[in-house]
Amino acid sequence: MKDKIRKAEQSIKKAEQNIKTAVKKNILKVLKPQAFLQISKIRQKIIKLASDAKLPDLSLYSPNKMAKALHPKKQYLIISKVIDHQNGYKSYVFIPDLEAGTTKLAFASAGQYISFTLAIGDSVVSRPYSLSSSPKDSLEGQYMVTIKRLEGGFCSNYMIENWKEGTKVVATAPQDCLVYDSLRDAKTVVGVAGGSGITTFYSMAQAIVDGDEDFDLVLLYGTRNLKDVVFLKELKALEKKSSKIKVINVFSDVDSDNANENNTADLVSVDSNTENVDPSELVIEKGFITAEIIKKYAPADSEYSVFMCGPEVMYHAVDKECEKLGIKKRFIRHGANDEYKNPEHDDAYDKKKIGTYSLTVRIHGEERTIPCASDESLLIALERAGITVQTQCRRGTCGWCHSKLESGEVFISPSYDKRRQADKEYGYVHPCCTFPMSDVKLYLE
Repeated sequence: MKDKIRKAEQSIKKAEQNIKTAVKKNILKVLKPQAFLQISKIRQKIIKLASDAKLPDLSLYSPNKMAKALHPKKQYLIISKVIDHQNGYKSYVFIPDLEAGTTKLAFASAGQYISFTLAIGDSVVSRPYSLSSSPKDSLEGQYMVTIKRLEGGFCSNYMIENWKEGTKVVATAPQDCLVYDSLRDAKTVVGVAGGSGITTFYSMAQAIVDGDEDFDLVLLYGTRNLKDVVFLKELKALEKKSSKIKVINVFSDVDSDNANENNTADLVSVDSNTENVDPSELVIEKGFITAEIIKKYAPADSEYSVFMCGPEVMYHAVDKECEKLGIKKRFIRHGANDEYKNPEHDDAYDKKKIGTYSLTVRIHGEERTIPCASDESLLIALERAGITVQTQCRRGTCGWCHSKLESGEVFISPSYDKRRQADKEYGYVHPCCTFPMSDVKLYLE
């Protein structure tokens, strides 16, 4: 057996050497095709002569073990603690669900998110939430996300009302979103947070203090007033521990010349998280986050990155302010804190085509037709109909919901079109940020 394999291998080497010689002498034109065909036939003979012994378990190899630990397909978690904050916020601390098979949490970098799969009524949906815990926390076996109750919020309100200590949930591995990269990002990051978007920067601030991240963070935290601020005490404590962190509160509801003095009374109405916080130590700006405010606190003598995490309307507004400052696009990044909504507000949207259309979807060999309004994404229509779609970011970035558009006209905002050029040419879309403008036929891979 060994002699046969050895002779076959020698034949392959001889054939390959003949081809190399032909290439060097530029005589491929006179080389017989049989020389190429011979290689394939000999290889097939070797395969047939191979041992019937069972192949080794590939999962036992070290690289595969590491890949599975860092990028598990699913993580089964249990809520170990619920923390109530002011103004409708709650933080949920998760640990591994050992009974379900998750023995260790995947490592999470500051700025990453995890996506939860939820069964609500007849719908199976997913929602991404930025981690408010630190990388160190993930190594110690816990994650934390912070959620706010929203008027009309489908998933957030379900979580607030149903999640409690002991609740079991299913989540993805941590995914990149606003992770700092020294090769791409500037040494100083101007973080622009709106509402619950503060969670990403709270995680970054912890990582800086722990020594897991090395950059300067200038945090512009936009809320209506001091009552809407979450992690006030924690952020102030982190700021005192590191000269690399500076926090500026920007209040849109303030209408006075001295923001610090006129908002001191608000502390009385805020929860116990603000204990031992001296209002005079807070740096406060009034109005919205503008080019002037960014310029005021950003470094004057060096480039800086702008990371944003918050509602969609904030991204549009701050993007325009960044244009005024001439900030390079490579230094402007958005978090996955809010999915794209209200396409009719986009300048490129054709409002004449507002209406309700039929969405025909092919999946698992079956075909279904469901209604889909022009102001809702294809993904939302699919989820509402009980059709499970793999998705994580819900912003056209991760590529998990990548699907084939077989027919129909759709709208994809130029600002959220993250498809490769090949996808555009061959008709692939991301249903999470694709809206119908006619009857549509979609193939879910």
